[in-house]
Amino acid sequence: MRMATRISAAGTALVLTVLGGCAGQQPAAPGTVAFVNVTVLPMDRPGTLEDQTVVVVNGEIVNVGPSADVRVGEGATTIDGADRFLMPGLAEMHAHVPPGANPPREAIEDILFLYVANGITTIRGMLGSEYQIPLAEELRSGAVVGPHFYVGAPSINGNSAPTPDAAERLVREHKAAGYDLQKIHPGVSLDTWDYMVTVAGEVGLTYGGHVPAAVGLVHAIETGMSTVDHLDGYVQAVASDDVVSQINTGQPISLEGLVNGVDEAKIGDVVRLTIEHDVFVVPTMYLWENLYGTEDAEAFLSLPEMRYVSEGQRNAWRQQAAGGPQGSPEVVRAFLDVRNRILKDLADAGAPVMMGTDSPQLFNVPGFALHREIDVMSEAGMTNQQILESGTVTVGRYVREHLEIDHHFGTVAPGQRADLVLLGSNPLDDLDHLTDRVGVMVEGRWFTRAEIDAGLEALASKHASPAPTGG
Repeated sequence: MRMATRISAAGTALVLTVLGGCAGQQPAAPGTVAFVNVTVLPMDRPGTLEDQTVVVVNGEIVNVGPSADVRVGEGATTIDGADRFLMPGLAEMHAHVPPGANPPREAIEDILFLYVANGITTIRGMLGSEYQIPLAEELRSGAVVGPHFYVGAPSINGNSAPTPDAAERLVREHKAAGYDLQKIHPGVSLDTWDYMVTVAGEVGLTYGGHVPAAVGLVHAIETGMSTVDHLDGYVQAVASDDVVSQINTGQPISLEGLVNGVDEAKIGDVVRLTIEHDVFVVPTMYLWENLYGTEDAEAFLSLPEMRYVSEGQRNAWRQQAAGGPQGSPEVVRAFLDVRNRILKDLADAGAPVMMGTDSPQLFNVPGFALHREIDVMSEAGMTNQQILESGTVTVGRYVREHLEIDHHFGTVAPGQRADLVLLGSNPLDDLDHLTDRVGVMVEGRWFTRAEIDAGLEALASKHASPAPTGG
C-alpha cells in the first residue's frame, strides 16, 4: 500500500463558515491587488521569473513584469512576495460535487471549500445535476466561495441510453440546459456511441469520461472523444492480440492475464494515436491504487485529511474497502506499474495530461486527494514541470479548445483569470512545496493562510467524533 505523508493539517487551508456562506458573510469583492517582489512560475514556459510584480484588477491579471518597472497605483492592496513563489491555481479535472436534485447545501459548500483550501481554483464536475449550472454562476460571481466550476452533464451509459434515440434525446437536452460537456459511463453499445457522436458534433457538445467496453479505446479516440479518464481502456488497448480476442469474445480475463498479456510495442502506437487526435488524459492514478491495492482501510482512515469528512463518509469507505485487494500484491503492483509506464510515455511524448482524482471516491478527500495524486504522477516518472503543467496551462487549453469557452487561465500573464496560489517555497524543486501555501486567490479574491486554517479547523470540529458520555 502506498500512502503519501506530506499533507498535514498545518499545511492546508479554508472553510465557508469562516469566510462566508454559512456565516452569512460575503468574501471581499475583488479590487486591485499587487504581488510585489515575487518569483513567478508563469507556466506558459519552463522555469521561473524572479523579482516580479503581478497586478490584478477586478479578478484579472493586468500586468506582470520586473518590480523595478511595474508601477502599482494608489489604493491597491499589496502582498509581499519576497522569497515567495506565485503560480496559477491548480485544477481538479475529475471532481464529484454531490449529485441529485437537492443535496444538502452545507455538504456542497464544504466540498467546494476543501478544493480552494488546497490551492485548487478550477474543477470539472463529472457527476452532473441540474442545480450545478446556477451553482457555477454563484461561484463565478463570488456569492459562494469555491473554484471555477465546469459542469459535466448527467452521464450517458447503458441504462440511461440503451438505444441511439435515447442518447440523442439526452445530448440535445443537456446542450440546451447549458452543461459544458457530456459525461460518459460504461455500458454504451457501439451503435448508440456512433449515433451519439454524430448528434454531439451537430449540437457542439464535447464528451469524455469512461470508455465503454463495446466501443474500445481506439474507436473512442478516432471518433472524437475529448478526454479519457482513469486511463480507461489503455491497458486493454496494449494487450496482445490473443488477450484482445479473449476480451472481444466475452471470455473472462484475470488481472494477471491482462498484465502478462501486455504487448510493449502497442504502447507507442496508442500514445501516438492519443496525440494525433489531441485527446486529453485524466489518469486518476491514486484512486486506482486504492481500488486495487487496499489492504488496510484503517491506515487510510487515519490519514490527516480524514478530519475533514464526516463519520458517515469514513464508514462508507471502510465498507467499500472490505473486499480487500483485487489480486496478489505482486499482480496488483504489476498492473499499477503498467499504468505508470503508459502515463509516463504519454507525458514524455507530449500528450495532454490533466490532474484529476475522482473525489470523493475511495479514501479521496476532495482537495487533499489531488496532492496524493501528484505523488503518484511523480512516482510514475513525470517531471515536476510536467505535473504542474497538467494542473494549470494544459487545463486552460482544454477549456478554450475543447469546451470552446472563451476563458483564459492557467498561466501568470496579462489577460488571465486571477486564480493564483502564493507559496513559501518553489514547487519546481519539490512538489511537497505545493502545500506551503501563504494564500490563495480565486478570481481576484484573496484568502490568507490564517483564514484558510481557521476554516479547516471549523470543518474538522464539525466532523469530530462526539466525546463518550459517562454512565
